[in-house]
Amino acid sequence: MRVEVSIKAGIVLLDVNAKSPPLPAVTVLFEVVVCVILGLRPTQTLRQIGRIGIVTEPPPAPDESLRQLAAMAAEVRRILGRALCIRAVDAGSCNGCELEMHALNNAIYNLEGLGIRFVASPRHADMLLVTGPVARHMQLALRRTWEATADPKWVVAIGECACTGGIFGESYASCGRVANVIPVDVAVPGCPPSPMQILSGILTAISG
Repeated sequence: MRVEVSIKAGIVLLDVNAKSPPLPAVTVLFEVVVCVILGLRPTQTLRQIGRIGIVTEPPPAPDESLRQLAAMAAEVRRILGRALCIRAVDAGSCNGCELEMHALNNAIYNLEGLGIRFVASPRHADMLLVTGPVARHMQLALRRTWEATADPKWVVAIGECACTGGIFGESYASCGRVANVIPVDVAVPGCPPSPMQILSGILTAISG
């Protein structure tokens, strides 16, 4: 499309090829800015806007990832026959992994839309997501939480500290990795792992 701007008798004129498509919004904005700066009256373009309207951007293409999410939800329900209930346990983390776990519940990842939700009690849970190196003061609490979770159950260690002990290792204050205290089915490394990595770990556990 060819657009020429000229000024005649105090009016901004845009010469547009008759066969060209409607003007994009950026061209309209350009004319308005020129008119404001020079104190002139726009003519042809604004009349064209009134006649045709500003053409918006094309609609987005279909998102195939949405079909994959629907398949994930179907897989969860096929395995469990209901929602997957998760109890999160902070055994001594810096809360970096918790922030990524919280993101799973936002509108982007929509965890509950997949049939997966967090619960307040281990007695209602199918899976434990454990973060951090296990502090000595949390050792007994973690063990009791695992024992209170009904069988069959899964344990997913989230983050580098939960998988290996991280920079804390084993000491007078730390038991190290989660596997030193309770059995672990899946370990998701990262400092911290992304929400998609955490979701992948959850699905790996239930499909294994």
